[in-house]
Amino acid sequence: MLSTRQVESRMRSLLENEAEELLTAAKLGRLGCVDNGEPYVVPISYFFEDGSVYSHSLPGRKILILRSHPRACLQVDDIENDFCWRSAIAYGEFEEIHGPAERHAILRKLLSRFPLLTPVESTMAVDASAPDSVVFRLRIDRITGMAEGEMDLLVNP
Repeated sequence: MLSTRQVESRMRSLLENEAEELLTAAKLGRLGCVDNGEPYVVPISYFFEDGSVYSHSLPGRKILILRSHPRACLQVDDIENDFCWRSAIAYGEFEEIHGPAERHAILRKLLSRFPLLTPVESTMAVDASAPDSVVFRLRIDRITGMAEGEMDLLVNP
């Protein structure tokens, strides 16, 4: 069994470019926000580009929360085993995207990254003006990360 000192020596902070690489390569993250003083975390599919995380959602609790309190974070990880992993958290501001051309472009990128979206989501990607869909970004202003153990570049980029 490893001692606390051995485990601590294996852990390190990710460099900013390493955290960005992890954020770019991952497809599923956990969106964290605060609802009436309580943490609220949900999984989302997304892509990271030009300093922002892009995603979409149907209206619901997370969208109501983000509209009220736009400060949020996205956590992603790559886990090989209990002693070999990387994790990053990107902090930013929620912003809805309303322009039809920009909505369409973002939804097309999501569809190309996630070709097995449900039929409703696929229709949303073709018809970016679908009123029920919420297309949004988190404008990232800070990224942190930690790693333990030695990993090659992401196991599943």
